[in-house]
Amino acid sequence: MVDDENLESLFKSWLVEHNGAVLKVARAYTLTTEDCQDLVQEILLQVWCSLPQFQGRASASTWFYRVAINTALGWHRKEHRRRARQKPVLVVEDLPVSAGLDSAQQLVQREAVERLYAAIRQLAKTEAALVLLYLDDLSYRQMAEVLGISESNVGVKLNRAKKALGELMKGESYEF
Repeated sequence: MVDDENLESLFKSWLVEHNGAVLKVARAYTLTTEDCQDLVQEILLQVWCSLPQFQGRASASTWFYRVAINTALGWHRKEHRRRARQKPVLVVEDLPVSAGLDSAQQLVQREAVERLYAAIRQLAKTEAALVLLYLDDLSYRQMAEVLGISESNVGVKLNRAKKALGELMKGESYEF
C-alpha cells in the first residue's frame, strides 16, 4: 500500500503529465466553460479516489484516459445539474497558444479549435472518445485498452468517426 504522501506526489506528477488529456476529454463532453470546469474537477476527484486501486497493468496514460473518459460518460448521463458554485480543487490550464503567432493568428487558431470541439461534441460518445485518443497520438493498442475493445474494432470505429467528423467539418480545412 502506498502512503498518503507518495500517493499525493504521484497524483501531482501524473496531473502535470496528463492535464491536457483531462481538459480535452472535459471539453469534448461539455458545452459551457462552467460545465467543462465542473467535469475537470469530477475527473480529478475520480482519479484521486481511484489512484490507490491502480495496479500497473496499463500505462499511466492509458489508465488516466480510461478514468477520464468513464467519468465523462457517467457525468454526461446524469440528469441533475451540476452545482454552479464549486471551488475548484485544481485549475487545469487552457490550451496553449502556439508560439510565434500574432494575436490575429492566435484568434483564428482558437476559433478553429473551438469549431473542432463543437464537431466532436456532435459525435456519438464512443466516437468522440476515439477521436480524442487519436488526437493525442495514442496507438490502436492503447486506445483499445482505454475503451476496452479490440484493436481491430478501434480501427473500424475510428475510421467511421473520422468520416463522421469530416462530414461535420465540411468546408473546414482540417486534416486528420
